[in-house]
Amino acid sequence: MAVLTASQAPGAVPARAAAPVRGQAPAEDGPSVSGDAPYRTELPPLRTGKRAGGGAVPEEVGGALPVSVFAAYRRAEDRLADEAPGCRLRWQLLAAIGQVESGQARGGRVASDGTTVAPILGPRLDGVAFALIRDTDGGAHDGDTAYDRAVGPMQFIPSTWARWGADGNGDGRTDPNNVFDAALAAGRYLCAGGRDLSVPAQLDRAILGYNHSAAYLRTVRAWYAYFMEGHRVVPDGSAGSFAGASSARPEPSRSPAKPKEASPAPSARPSASPSRTPSTPA
Repeated sequence: MAVLTASQAPGAVPARAAAPVRGQAPAEDGPSVSGDAPYRTELPPLRTGKRAGGGAVPEEVGGALPVSVFAAYRRAEDRLADEAPGCRLRWQLLAAIGQVESGQARGGRVASDGTTVAPILGPRLDGVAFALIRDTDGGAHDGDTAYDRAVGPMQFIPSTWARWGADGNGDGRTDPNNVFDAALAAGRYLCAGGRDLSVPAQLDRAILGYNHSAAYLRTVRAWYAYFMEGHRVVPDGSAGSFAGASSARPEPSRSPAKPKEASPAPSARPSASPSRTPSTPA
């Protein structure tokens, strides 16, 4: 499993594989939600400032979340509170995964219905630099008829989307490129099997099911704690300056290998108009 600083940047190169968590219960059988695709490894910024007379104080309220992305996480939390109240899913966990997987849909670059304005695709899972997962959707979601790729703001591979895909915005479609659909699908996966995410061991197991990596678990946990301390809601598309939201090329953690090819556009995209647009959070 390779780890990168940005999972969607063209020309991404592999970095050192992460070791499994020692003593951790194994993740679910089969491929992870993301197919162990590369992800953003940057950690949350430190909230430190100077206090008169010395000492440190918080410098900011919290991380920036684009308004539509934030609404998708909150809506998914509300749905899961009804569907699986014992899960105790917090929207901050979805925000942590969304940060690591796509930089909050590349800083909230989404249309009015929550669909990304451009595809967010991971590299081909062709077994060369990453896992080997041959095509399972005929290229319908990822535009690749030979191998699968992680798709959308929550980076589902087509085979896991086929199982967990959800309609989060009520338009009658399940689209991994839509942040409302993807957030609800991610929430349902995290809550599967009667998990109680307030129990640390069960929380860790759920996160590891998204990506089988100890480093991934630590990174998501760090962002989870960060968002639990506070957050800021900003207009869609304006969060690019926030730490981790940039779509710039990643800096590899070792000598670069041959760059991966740029992601092709999907061969088919849903065309039906949504039944409603996301509500602005209070």
